[in-house]
Amino acid sequence: MTRTIHRAVVVIAMLALVVGGRTLAAQAKVDVSGTWIFDVTTDAATGTPTVTLKQDGEKLSGHYSSSNLGEADLTGTVKGQNIAFTFVANVQGNALDVSYTGTIESNSAMKGTLSITAIGNGTFTAKRK
Repeated sequence: MTRTIHRAVVVIAMLALVVGGRTLAAQAKVDVSGTWIFDVTTDAATGTPTVTLKQDGEKLSGHYSSSNLGEADLTGTVKGQNIAFTFVANVQGNALDVSYTGTIESNSAMKGTLSITAIGNGTFTAKRK
């Protein structure tokens, strides 16, 4: 009986290593580089900005373009399935700090929240173009 329990524990441990290894491999393959179309809803308005991202390891750079917030370069990070980036928008001569924080759901989809200084908060979903 003890030998059977020992074997069961060994089998369960091996399965956990295999599943855990696959999860780590999937996370390591995340690369958000490319053009994304965002669907944004804030306290003040909605919009569909285009965001071009370039990922180098965990470092993120890119460009944000929308009719509401204009054009701006961005910087951020990708850590596992988490993404975050910031930029400064110039709206009618006013500098607004914009922060996006989200989860990468797949190679072609992400979602999360955003904050715009003096305007409010919102949510977003994004699809790779």
